[in-house]
Amino acid sequence: MADKTQSPRRRLLELAPLELDCMNTLWPIGEGTVREIRDLLAARRPRAYTTIMTIMDRLARKGVVERVKAGRAYVYRPRLTAEDARAQALGQVLESFFGGSQEALLAQLGKSTSIRRAAAAAGNAPAFGSAAEGERRTDIVLGRVRGTD
Repeated sequence: MADKTQSPRRRLLELAPLELDCMNTLWPIGEGTVREIRDLLAARRPRAYTTIMTIMDRLARKGVVERVKAGRAYVYRPRLTAEDARAQALGQVLESFFGGSQEALLAQLGKSTSIRRAAAAAGNAPAFGSAAEGERRTDIVLGRVRGTD
Protein backbone atom coordinates (compact mmCIF):
# COMPACT_ATOMS: atom_id res chain seq x y z
CA MET A 1 0.00 0.00 0.00
CA ALA A 2 1.38 3.43 -0.94
CA ASP A 3 2.32 5.88 1.83
CA LYS A 4 -0.19 8.74 1.87
CA THR A 5 2.22 11.06 3.68
CA GLN A 6 2.84 14.24 1.70
CA SER A 7 5.81 16.55 1.50
CA PRO A 8 6.28 18.92 4.46
CA ARG A 9 6.21 21.70 1.87
CA ARG A 10 2.44 21.35 1.55
CA ARG A 11 0.46 24.58 1.62
CA LEU A 12 0.54 25.89 5.17
CA LEU A 13 -2.43 28.15 4.52
CA GLU A 14 -4.46 24.95 4.29
CA LEU A 15 -3.81 24.12 7.95
CA ALA A 16 -6.76 24.60 10.28
CA PRO A 17 -6.29 27.10 13.13
CA LEU A 18 -5.90 24.36 15.76
CA GLU A 19 -3.38 22.53 13.54
CA LEU A 20 -1.36 25.73 13.31
CA ASP A 21 -1.64 26.25 17.08
CA CYS A 22 -0.28 22.74 17.62
CA MET A 23 2.62 23.46 15.25
CA ASN A 24 3.34 26.77 17.00
CA THR A 25 3.46 24.82 20.26
CA LEU A 26 5.66 22.06 18.83
CA TRP A 27 8.28 24.22 17.09
CA PRO A 28 9.80 25.77 20.24
CA ILE A 29 10.09 22.42 22.03
CA GLY A 30 11.39 20.51 19.01
CA GLU A 31 9.49 17.32 19.78
CA GLY A 32 6.71 16.25 22.08
CA THR A 33 3.95 13.82 22.89
CA VAL A 34 0.27 14.63 22.58
CA ARG A 35 0.11 15.16 26.35
CA GLU A 36 3.03 17.61 26.31
CA ILE A 37 1.57 19.55 23.39
CA ARG A 38 -1.88 19.63 24.98
CA ASP A 39 -0.47 20.78 28.33
CA LEU A 40 1.50 23.62 26.72
CA LEU A 41 -1.43 24.62 24.55
CA ALA A 42 -3.93 24.51 27.45
CA ALA A 43 -3.06 27.98 28.81
CA ARG A 44 -4.35 29.72 25.67
CA ARG A 45 -6.52 27.07 24.01
CA PRO A 46 -7.69 24.26 26.32
CA ARG A 47 -8.70 21.12 24.45
CA ALA A 48 -9.31 17.47 25.28
CA TYR A 49 -6.42 15.02 24.95
CA THR A 50 -8.31 13.16 22.19
CA THR A 51 -8.80 16.38 20.22
CA ILE A 52 -5.05 17.09 20.18
CA MET A 53 -4.36 13.43 19.40
CA THR A 54 -6.64 13.70 16.34
CA ILE A 55 -4.99 16.94 15.22
CA MET A 56 -1.49 15.48 15.56
CA ASP A 57 -2.57 12.39 13.63
CA ARG A 58 -3.89 14.63 10.83
CA LEU A 59 -0.62 16.60 10.78
CA ALA A 60 1.30 13.32 10.51
CA ARG A 61 -0.91 12.13 7.64
CA LYS A 62 -0.39 15.49 5.89
CA GLY A 63 3.37 15.09 6.24
CA VAL A 64 3.81 18.21 8.36
CA VAL A 65 5.12 16.23 11.35
CA GLU A 66 6.76 12.86 11.75
CA ARG A 67 6.01 10.54 14.62
CA VAL A 68 7.93 7.77 16.31
CA LYS A 69 6.44 5.29 18.76
CA ALA A 70 8.01 5.62 22.22
CA GLY A 71 6.43 3.14 24.60
CA ARG A 72 2.67 3.60 24.44
CA ALA A 73 2.83 7.14 23.04
CA TYR A 74 4.02 8.78 19.86
CA VAL A 75 6.68 11.48 19.88
CA TYR A 76 6.00 14.12 17.23
CA ARG A 77 8.65 16.22 15.45
CA PRO A 78 8.08 18.97 12.89
CA ARG A 79 9.29 18.13 9.38
CA LEU A 80 10.11 21.76 8.63
CA THR A 81 11.36 24.61 10.78
CA ALA A 82 9.17 27.49 11.91
CA GLU A 83 11.32 29.81 9.79
CA ASP A 84 10.81 27.66 6.69
CA ALA A 85 7.09 27.49 7.41
CA ARG A 86 6.86 31.28 7.75
CA ALA A 87 8.79 31.79 4.52
CA GLN A 88 6.55 29.29 2.72
CA ALA A 89 3.36 30.90 4.09
CA LEU A 90 4.60 34.38 3.18
CA GLY A 91 5.37 33.10 -0.32
CA GLN A 92 1.83 31.76 -0.58
CA VAL A 93 0.40 35.12 0.51
CA LEU A 94 2.71 36.94 -1.89
CA GLU A 95 1.59 34.80 -4.84
CA SER A 96 -2.08 34.41 -3.90
CA PHE A 97 -2.93 37.95 -2.81
CA PHE A 98 -0.32 40.13 -4.51
CA GLY A 99 0.37 38.31 -7.78
CA GLY A 100 4.02 37.87 -6.77
CA SER A 101 4.57 41.63 -6.40
CA GLN A 102 6.85 42.39 -3.46
CA GLU A 103 6.15 46.08 -3.96
CA ALA A 104 2.37 45.57 -3.58
CA LEU A 105 2.93 43.52 -0.43
CA LEU A 106 5.22 46.15 1.09
CA ALA A 107 2.79 48.93 0.14
CA GLN A 108 -0.01 47.04 1.88
CA LEU A 109 2.10 46.47 4.97
CA GLY A 110 2.99 50.16 5.03
CA LYS A 111 -0.67 51.14 4.84
CA SER A 112 -1.90 48.60 7.32
CA THR A 113 -1.67 50.09 10.79
CA SER A 114 -4.20 47.48 11.89
CA ILE A 115 -1.56 44.78 11.33
CA ARG A 116 0.90 46.65 13.54
CA ARG A 117 -1.78 47.21 16.21
CA ALA A 118 -2.80 43.54 16.15
CA ALA A 119 0.82 42.41 16.40
CA ALA A 120 1.47 44.77 19.30
CA ALA A 121 -1.69 43.63 21.09
CA ALA A 122 -0.61 40.01 20.69
CA GLY A 123 2.83 40.83 22.06
CA ASN A 124 4.44 40.30 18.65
CA ALA A 125 5.80 43.78 18.09
CA PRO A 126 8.53 43.85 15.47
CA ALA A 127 12.01 43.03 16.71
CA PHE A 128 13.40 45.98 14.76
CA GLY A 129 13.09 49.66 15.48
CA SER A 130 13.67 51.75 12.39
CA ALA A 131 11.73 51.56 9.16
CA ALA A 132 15.00 51.01 7.28
CA GLU A 133 15.84 48.00 9.46
CA GLY A 134 12.32 46.64 8.94
CA GLU A 135 12.64 47.06 5.17
CA ARG A 136 16.05 45.33 5.22
CA ARG A 137 14.60 42.35 7.12
CA THR A 138 11.59 42.21 4.81
CA ASP A 139 13.94 42.10 1.81
CA ILE A 140 15.81 39.20 3.43
CA VAL A 141 12.61 37.25 4.06
CA LEU A 142 11.27 37.97 0.57
CA GLY A 143 14.61 36.86 -0.84
CA ARG A 144 14.15 33.52 0.96
CA VAL A 145 10.61 33.22 -0.34
CA ARG A 146 11.74 33.87 -3.90
CA GLY A 147 14.82 31.67 -3.47
CA THR A 148 17.22 34.51 -4.20
CA ASP A 149 19.20 34.56 -0.95
